Amino acid sequence: MENDINKTLLKIRIRDWFVRHAEGPHMKAWLSFFSFAEATFFPIPPDILLIAILIARKERWIYYATLTTITSVLGGVAGYFIGSFLFDVIGKQIIEAYHFGDEMQKVGVLFADNAFLAIFVSAFSPIPYKVFTLSAGFFHISLMIFIIASIIGRALRFFIVAFCAQKFGDRLGNLIFTYFNTISIIVAIIIIAFVLFVR
Repeated sequence: MENDINKTLLKIRIRDWFVRHAEGPHMKAWLSFFSFAEATFFPIPPDILLIAILIARKERWIYYATLTTITSVLGGVAGYFIGSFLFDVIGKQIIEAYHFGDEMQKVGVLFADNAFLAIFVSAFSPIPYKVFTLSAGFFHISLMIFIIASIIGRALRFFIVAFCAQKFGDRLGNLIFTYFNTISIIVAIIIIAFVLFVR
């Protein structure tokens, strides 16, 4: 019970911090930083900061969704190269810090089945994208496949969030943030089912 309360309080503090900085002069830099870092090592996704920024700047939703997508994919590429060339130095520490060792082995199996689909789903859904970026480099997945799948998945995710935030405002923006994991899992399942059906 105490752990749940502490986690809730931490989320509230983080959310308040994001909201404050969404109105500051360095909001673009913070958004770029968190988008980049989340794809490599940082645990908190940039969606909430993106939503907070767009509540006050609805007319620029395409710009901020594009910025978030680009910096996130660049962070993914950085994770890819860490997995390829610096796994023992940096990548292993990141995996151990989040206890993602078992997940990384499972990712290797997913890559063997369909690397593009695995990367796309991780880029779109709440599945930790950083595990896939590091693993893609470690297992030497095609960099081109990785980049294309990441761009599609990240763009789909952030443009949906940005569109809803600017279209429906604060109330729905908060709703998206609260239930984003559930929503994105459902959408990811639908996409996977469609791909399998087509195949």
